[in-house]
Amino acid sequence: MNYAGVGSRAVATIIDSIVLFVAFFAIAAAMGQTTEEGFELTGAPFFIAIVVSFLYYIVLEALSGATLGKRVVGLRVAREDGGGIGWRESVIRNLLRLVDGLLLYLVGAVLVWMSAKRQRLGDRIAETVVVRGRKASAGETSAQG
Repeated sequence: MNYAGVGSRAVATIIDSIVLFVAFFAIAAAMGQTTEEGFELTGAPFFIAIVVSFLYYIVLEALSGATLGKRVVGLRVAREDGGGIGWRESVIRNLLRLVDGLLLYLVGAVLVWMSAKRQRLGDRIAETVVVRGRKASAGETSAQG
């Protein structure tokens, strides 16, 4: 498998952040929390935005193996054996995004740099990897990144 490194994962995260920013603006607009200067999410709309954020990652990765950002960059999430992930793996890796995302994803980046399979904490616990391109054939391995 061709494991994805920090750079391509960061680009995917930036794209996903833009998608979520648009969703957050839509939530704020629907709840009357926009101003001429922008928007703010407080109270119930804030909690709705948090749920939307987690669902975005969990649902897209469980159903298709990739968020919109990962698709654009050509990445997908797979089990360590190369197979597709399910709900269990997606929930675990994305709940641990809270830890991996600390200090602007520095925690996750350091863990990826220190891992032969380029795994952040969520990947290690969920037994998943982020890979480039097509599904790898049996015996094909790579730790490039």
